[in-house]
Parts: sequence; C-alpha cells; structure tokens
Amino acid sequence: MVQPNFPLIYMGTNSHLKPEPRLTSLSPGGGCGCKIAPGVLGEILRGTSALPLPPELLVGIETSDDAAVYQLNSEQALVATTDFFMPIVDDPYDFGRIAATNAISDVYAMGGKPIMALALVGMPIKVLSTHTIGLILAGGADVCRIAGIPIAGGHTIDSVEPIYGLVAMGLVHPKRVRRNADARVGDLLVLGKPIGVGVMSAALKKGELDDRGYARMIATTTQLNTPGPELAALDGVHAMTDVTGFGLAGHGLELARGSGCQVHVFWRQVPLLEGVLDLVAKGNVTGASARNWDAYGGDVALPAGFSDVDRSLLTDPQTSGGLLVSCRPDAANVVLEIFQRNSFSSASVIGVIEAPGSPCLRVSLS
Repeated sequence: MVQPNFPLIYMGTNSHLKPEPRLTSLSPGGGCGCKIAPGVLGEILRGTSALPLPPELLVGIETSDDAAVYQLNSEQALVATTDFFMPIVDDPYDFGRIAATNAISDVYAMGGKPIMALALVGMPIKVLSTHTIGLILAGGADVCRIAGIPIAGGHTIDSVEPIYGLVAMGLVHPKRVRRNADARVGDLLVLGKPIGVGVMSAALKKGELDDRGYARMIATTTQLNTPGPELAALDGVHAMTDVTGFGLAGHGLELARGSGCQVHVFWRQVPLLEGVLDLVAKGNVTGASARNWDAYGGDVALPAGFSDVDRSLLTDPQTSGGLLVSCRPDAANVVLEIFQRNSFSSASVIGVIEAPGSPCLRVSLS
C-alpha cells in the first residue's frame, strides 16, 4: 500500500490544507514492536517482585501475565491492564482501533469481561492536526462501543511521538481466572489468530504492502478476542495468554516458565496471515524480531531445516494477536468450536505441553 509521505489533511480550524506526515514516519517502532526487549525488561523489573503483596492480589507481575487480578469478593475479581504504543499504520482511525483492541485483549486473556476503559493519549500537537488526533480517539471509542464498554476518562499529554492506548478493566469470577502459569503436561495448545502482523507492518512502512494485505492486517488486529470468557468457563481450559510483542516464541516461553513445563510447537500447524511468507522473504521484518531472538533464543530449540524466514515469523511481534489456549485434549474440539463460532476461522492446534525440559520451548517441523 503505497502512500505519500505528506498527505494533505485539514488542520483544525485553519481554512487551508497543510502537509501532515505519515503517522508511521513519526514512530521508530510501531504497535507492540515498541515493546522493550524481554531481556532488558527483565533487568528493569528485577527485584520488584520482592515488594509486599496483599492476599487479594491473585495475579501480579510474577509470571509476566497479561493483566493484574484483584479479588473483590467471593464472586468477583477486578482485571486491570494497560497498553499503549506508537502508530503501526498511517490511517489515524485504524490506529485508534488497533490500539484499543490490543489493550482490551488482555482482559479477555485472563477470562474477564471488560467493564470500562480510560484513554492514554500523547500527541505532538504542533505536528498533527486536531482532526487527525480526533480520528485516532474515534477509532478507539468505536472499538470500546463494540466491546460494550465506556471510555470513562483518561489522560493527555503533548509528546514528541504519537502514542495512544487504554487502561482496560474487567470482571471475572475468581475461580475462572486463567493465568499463563497453569498449563499442564499433556495439554494441547490452540492459537486463535494467524501470525505475521509485524511483517505486514514492516512492509507497510516501506510501501510494499498492497491494499489486500492491508485489509487482512486491519481485519486481524481489530478483531476483539471475545471468546476469552467463554473459554475460561470450560473446566478443560487450564491456561491462557495472548500473543503480542514478544512473538509466539516469547509468549510460549512465558507460559512454559510460569507452568514449569516445556512447550512443543508444531511449526507447520501455526496459522500465518496470507502473503507474509513472501513479504518476509523480501526482507520485511521488524527490528523487534531480532531483539526478541537475542533475548530468548538460547531457550528455544529449533529443528534442522528451520529457515531464517521461519525464525523471523516465530519471533515476529504481534499487535493485537490471538489467544494462546492450553487445554485438555478432550476439550480441544470445544475450544476450536468456540473460536469458529466467533469468526476466528484460523484457530488451530499448534502444539502440546510436555514434561519440563531444557530448553523451555522446542519447535518441530511437523
């Protein structure tokens, strides 16, 4: 999708058109590719888990889960999370939709039902028009409307780079919380969405993503992970997380480490967004993919014949990625049916949970 560097956009109350830069030209990294590399993040957070924690805090930072969960009473626990990033696309309305969908996903990943959101807005006021900024916020508000929640407030700042996201909150029954640390040996792994968003975002930034590819990218990144609460209600579902900035390998490793097991990924079963193989073969990869591998590659066993293209996709940072569900084998068909019924047509069994081993994650070509 080739776009001009400076499209003409109406600037606020001015009576003339003023050149405005592409949103992606204002961000060194877009979407969840903005995340601090896993190894660096670990150094930053080292020691914070030693802080005193109340017993009501059911989920904190100990396993790098998707959201915090605080028990309110015997029937309700509060799910709280926040997510924000710089533009992954140039269309301001689409950027707002993607950012909001991504933030709300963490509530679904814990098995929760969203109840409200707060907006986090940082914009270069002298660079972007109020019209453009308004479209970003409108995109986020429309996603929240689809999710059935209000944006009840928020905070804005004038910043060098455009940043948008949400604080998202939800409710879940304490017994239905699904952490990333409760997978069991013998479980099957089901992935709800195809991967390759990072590759597509890199191609977009270079002007090498066509209109059909862009449409596929927007369709997957704006699809809310609404099956989360229904999946969490199944006794056969033991653990859930969503695949975002650390890639399939990174979030698989978090699940393995938290659960004290080994994750075995069947690479040929992993669904890919149509067209990404060609795009990555042409060099469309993000810097975050390499940073991810540098951070955790030593904990991943790759098979003979695993290409650089494959590795780039295994570590590809996803924005608003799919749910990764660990479930009993006899529950897998029900899990897949729930995904299919909610229009997640690419949902697939992509692996199995095995006894603890070294490294924590291994990949086969099967």
